[in-house]
Amino acid sequence: MDITYRPYIDPEFEVLIERIHPPRVCVDNDTYPDCTLVKVDSANKHGMLLEMVQVLTDLDLVISKSYISSDGGWLMDVFHVTDQQGNKLTDESLIHYIQEGICANRQASREFKPIVGREVRPRHISTEHMALEMTGVDRPGLLSEMSAVLAELGCHVTAAVAWTHSSRAACILYVEDSAKGGLIDPCRVAQVQAQLENVVEAHHYKDERRSVRLAAPVPGQTHTERRLHQLLAADGDYELCCSCCGGIGQKKGCDGTHVKIENCKETGYSIVTIRSRDRPKLLFDTVCTLTDLQYVVFHAAISSQGSKAFQEYYVRHKEGGILSSEGIETGHLHKRPNRAVIRRHKSLPRERLVHNEGRDRHSWQEAIGTFYVKDTSGQNVTPQTVETIRREIGGNVTVMENKSSGTSPEGSPSRTSTSISSTVEERSSFSLGNLLWAQLERLSSNFRPIKS
Repeated sequence: MDITYRPYIDPEFEVLIERIHPPRVCVDNDTYPDCTLVKVDSANKHGMLLEMVQVLTDLDLVISKSYISSDGGWLMDVFHVTDQQGNKLTDESLIHYIQEGICANRQASREFKPIVGREVRPRHISTEHMALEMTGVDRPGLLSEMSAVLAELGCHVTAAVAWTHSSRAACILYVEDSAKGGLIDPCRVAQVQAQLENVVEAHHYKDERRSVRLAAPVPGQTHTERRLHQLLAADGDYELCCSCCGGIGQKKGCDGTHVKIENCKETGYSIVTIRSRDRPKLLFDTVCTLTDLQYVVFHAAISSQGSKAFQEYYVRHKEGGILSSEGIETGHLHKRPNRAVIRRHKSLPRERLVHNEGRDRHSWQEAIGTFYVKDTSGQNVTPQTVETIRREIGGNVTVMENKSSGTSPEGSPSRTSTSISSTVEERSSFSLGNLLWAQLERLSSNFRPIKS
């Protein structure tokens, strides 16, 4: 019998390296008059770039340029950032949070800690509630039907985020027990999941893809928006898109997004180049996909000018080596980055409805829900429809123009990037009353799904 000897590597070795060489974060307001530089020096590991971008993105900061270098097990990254109004970062509590968040984002430091000045906290992740994940065919009324079933079963929706793309829908609802709060009793989980599967299955053909999963929170839970990317990718939404060839190694998407992948044998890197329309959270969406594809970014340059964005990544596979030449030539490797760029943003309606209920009827916490809608003919909602919704829902309902649906560059002021989703999104720091969903259920049949 052959015996293979392998060196033993202590799993705590990576933690030891981090303790010996903790990340150093410098927030520089002196170098440039129009932006703040966030400079990071740290021992590198797979996913570290995404963690840094996630910290900045969760704070609604605009990243206009970035330079990434991480050869030799060490990274030196620079981000040019402003707030949503295009101003430099001067709030000391915000600067402190960025430094602490990046330095300790591998531990429980992502939890909110009170600090002097203003309140800042990471959003789009819940470590206290069960997460209901659903993927399936996009159709009117799906979300409201699911919410009505949850209310009937005694489950309270504390936060919800949903995207639609290429006729497919994905949503994540964070729920708790309506009667006692906290996690749903384990003996009821199977019943809740079965009832929701019936709702989703009702409008699917035989053998059509669909998924419903109710899971308890776990340590290190995936960021909600990254999870939405993963759900839609696993559902195969990128296979439903069209793309036309722009030469060997190039693909041009339907909205003008160009993805080019080529191998450079001299340097041992694969070069991923993406040209697209600029918009908020573009860097986060791209890095999410590259990370989930098991690509390691060694060098990168990201910039935006006007309404256009340019991203260039020098990558290798996590297991080592450049990317598959066959996959590059056939265009298979282009689809995932292309969808990541346009999945969040493509074909959002020009207007959005913002409902502010004031206080949630269940928990009495502040509740805010944001809905991007079209009418059944695909047009923007009329003032008469808005008035109908106001009467049905009550509270404060306003209509705001979705500037991000045009060619608004990421570097220009815009609505908070956290509210960019195709169907509905609610910040996880709020609680949305079940009554809202019940009232919207009667109206939902008058709206068509927003498809991209």
